[in-house]
Amino acid sequence: MSGYEGVLPVLKPAGFTSHDVVAKLRGILKMKRIGHTGTLDPQVTGVLPLCLGKATRVVEYLQELPKEYHATLRLGIATDTEDMTGEVTAQVDDVQVTYEQVEAALQRFNGVISQVPPMYSAVKINGKRLYEIAREGKTVERKSREVTIHELELIRMEEVDGLPEISFRVLCSKGTYIRTLCVDIGEALGYPSTMVKLERTMSAGIPAGRCLTIEEIQQCVENDTLSTYLIPTDQSIWNFPSHTIESEQERSVLQGKKVSASYVQPALKEEGLFRLYSKEEQFLGIYQWDAETDTITPKKVFLPEPS
Repeated sequence: MSGYEGVLPVLKPAGFTSHDVVAKLRGILKMKRIGHTGTLDPQVTGVLPLCLGKATRVVEYLQELPKEYHATLRLGIATDTEDMTGEVTAQVDDVQVTYEQVEAALQRFNGVISQVPPMYSAVKINGKRLYEIAREGKTVERKSREVTIHELELIRMEEVDGLPEISFRVLCSKGTYIRTLCVDIGEALGYPSTMVKLERTMSAGIPAGRCLTIEEIQQCVENDTLSTYLIPTDQSIWNFPSHTIESEQERSVLQGKKVSASYVQPALKEEGLFRLYSKEEQFLGIYQWDAETDTITPKKVFLPEPS
């Protein structure tokens, strides 16, 4: 079968890249049109929503939503990759920090912060990926970028191999490097640090508890029950307001014409994207309101033109 459509909430295992998961699912679902909503490093586990069929057209909107992670860092050691896969670049045997000091340090990172992308990342400089440059043993200057930390909470602190390990939950914007956040937290505490574990616990508003493992997806395909786990395309963009168009204007909006916002119910109040439905509650697509002209224009239409 190749008629699946919607967002499939996948629990990514360790050892797979995001592209590996897509390739695996293309084989299981026997379909090519699959897109993922945000890269995860191979050793990172957790939520990886996949868009199937026409739902690939909303990938860009799902990527923009905040993501939640549970991370663990180790104080007293630093690596060139900012996680435990790299070469050790600094080490301190005696680390003394209190729970209160760690909590205070974490609070300094709430809100908008600046990060310098790690050398082992997919950021491109002069057409070349940073990790490709890093593998050549080189380091180049990287521009800092602003990201937003919405929530940062200390979960626990424990000693492992004689060094403190700090576990925390973070809700952050797209583009946040948790490895770099771990390093910066260590720096705020006065010690080298590196990330030892990372799990994405929520993405696009989808929690880990709603996700299926690759094995469970395979089982669902065999049992013909996978459709019950798919999130409909329009429900996946839950953050866009929902509005209805008058029946006589439905054909016009499906043809991509500008239409007066007076035909939309409830009345539009904020400029931006919204979901548009027919009176029969059919999802028509993603539209945008221009307050100056008081018209709506289609961004992405999701039903074929009526004949």
